[in-house]
Amino acid sequence: MGDLLDLLAVWMPRQRWYGTKGRDPRLRVVADWAVDAADAHVLLVHDDAAQPPVVYQVPVVRRPEGSVPPGSLIGAADENDVWADATTDPAFTDALYGWVTVGGEVGGEEGGFLGTALAASSDRPIASRATARVLSGEQSNTSLIFRPEGDGIPIICKLFRQVNTGINPDVELQSALAAGGAAFVPAAIGEIRGRWTAADGEPVSGSLAFAQEFFEGVEDAWRVALDAAASGEDFADKARALGASVAGMHVALAEAFDTAEAATTDRSAVAGAWQRRLDIALSEVPALAPYADRIRQVYADAADAAWPPLQRVHGDLHLGQVLYTPSNGWVLLDFEGEPLRPITERRQRDVAVRDVAGMLRSFDYVSGAIANDDSDTVRRWVIAAQQAFLDGYAETAGIPRTDDDLLLQAFELDKAVYETIYETRNRPDWIGIPLAAIGRLAPLS
Repeated sequence: MGDLLDLLAVWMPRQRWYGTKGRDPRLRVVADWAVDAADAHVLLVHDDAAQPPVVYQVPVVRRPEGSVPPGSLIGAADENDVWADATTDPAFTDALYGWVTVGGEVGGEEGGFLGTALAASSDRPIASRATARVLSGEQSNTSLIFRPEGDGIPIICKLFRQVNTGINPDVELQSALAAGGAAFVPAAIGEIRGRWTAADGEPVSGSLAFAQEFFEGVEDAWRVALDAAASGEDFADKARALGASVAGMHVALAEAFDTAEAATTDRSAVAGAWQRRLDIALSEVPALAPYADRIRQVYADAADAAWPPLQRVHGDLHLGQVLYTPSNGWVLLDFEGEPLRPITERRQRDVAVRDVAGMLRSFDYVSGAIANDDSDTVRRWVIAAQQAFLDGYAETAGIPRTDDDLLLQAFELDKAVYETIYETRNRPDWIGIPLAAIGRLAPLS
């Protein structure tokens, strides 16, 4: 595998899912599982270039030169063969489809992986065979769309590129919701979990892939909202239904997983994160300086306010994580949480209002994304959508609807502060969107 590692050290940094940009990889293989039926290998590659180190999943196949798609080529294996990314190889994707729809095991107790079918949570037929296509535009993972050959539902299988010990929250939360009969998540089809020896010599296990129902020809909520705002369409009913779906998710997660009262240490940890983000923003965004004292006061008031019990949450909710489907209405996706947060943090209980704040901020960005001379009209559309969303959420969650929710205000403000950092670094022309929000959430006296 030495020559292949050298090839991977050149190939991996060019992939969108490789997270350690700007550094030379320092790779070693911690697991090598041969898939005999596909003449493939599923590798777990430990990269010491990142701190903390990262383990990547890299399925590879050895094929005759000239027989692989150019985009999948890793490099020469010998005079006649090349190594290629297995996610574009039909033999490997056929095996992958079988693992998540029927089940199957590769390796043994000392190390390997196990595919488990979860399709009992779906009342839709699963085809025995399907044709695979890699979804373009993926960032931190690689997703494959399996379209059935004959009767059956389309399936999307997410191959986790960065592999962590323990079950991935995307698998854990979405499977629990689907098993409970929730219509606001796709049906769970199957998962793959691996067992290997970590760099410190300890045996560990973790999620390698997760498959769920794929909805053909639908748009995400971001696109639906943009089109509605641009045309002046009344969005109140859809926004209220979206709020109800998000609340239904929180209610179901609180029933499926343990909750806990927010302790002083929990409050301090959240408030500390707010302050650290604000300090970073103040050092990079000069226009934020006049609001600093007022922002800190909002954070202090929220830390002292009443907090709901902590529970499992989505963790990275915005309009792009929701689909609008004719059959199920709003469907929520991608329960991994914020990709840059450590996996241990993403598995922890949190405040549900974090998800609500994320959705409100996402609605706010609609006004900035529309090239419309009548900005006042678009702004009124955004406010109406946000209020309808909050109404739908409060009704379903069974909580009083108030306009002075200190905790929600603080989480919205923290999100907007983060956005000022992001826009300053990446899209300076958009900085006015979060700054305007901060002006509303923490007005100067």
